[in-house]
Amino acid sequence: MTNHTSSSALPTNSAAPLVIRPSLEGDIAAIQQIYEHAVLHGTGTFETEVPDRAEMARRRTEVLSRSLPYLVAERDGVVLGYAYANYFRPRLAYRYFVEDSIYLSPQAQGQGVGRLLLAELIARCEAAGARQMIAVIGDSQNLGSIGVHRSLGFEPNGVLKSAGWKFGRWLDVVLMQRTLGPGDTTSPTSTPATASGTPVAAA
Repeated sequence: MTNHTSSSALPTNSAAPLVIRPSLEGDIAAIQQIYEHAVLHGTGTFETEVPDRAEMARRRTEVLSRSLPYLVAERDGVVLGYAYANYFRPRLAYRYFVEDSIYLSPQAQGQGVGRLLLAELIARCEAAGARQMIAVIGDSQNLGSIGVHRSLGFEPNGVLKSAGWKFGRWLDVVLMQRTLGPGDTTSPTSTPATASGTPVAAA
């Protein structure tokens, strides 16, 4: 196992190459720390209680069990952010319609890390047979996330007004959507998902 330190605890050399790679079990501590900061200080997630490492590991296992990608961005051995895709809803018919999630360390903001993670996530989801990707963006003032998604071909698909209450204020949810691969122009019979809904190809 490879152990990583959260970037909130260790400075990084911005000149070092950024690596986008599949996550490992050893990344869970760093992933949990990044998400903890998002829960406690951000409006991008509407979760209000910080999940522990065991819960974060369980969530990662669920994603991987569906042959969907769970990625990290790393520089100098430090995890700066992570991204994954999962079914938009658990019912079987949603298995070609995935929702992306991206979280960055505070020190990785504004460096293009989120865009690189999302671009790789899109490519891997297309390879896994997904046909649509939706971004469910917490807070209509989250202009950074909205801009990153727009730059990679996502289009606005509605706003859920005042859907969440966090930090003493009402928060909207912005929906943005992007077609993956052939989208709905062909049937998904040739995709990795089997009739039982368990994908058989690696993401």
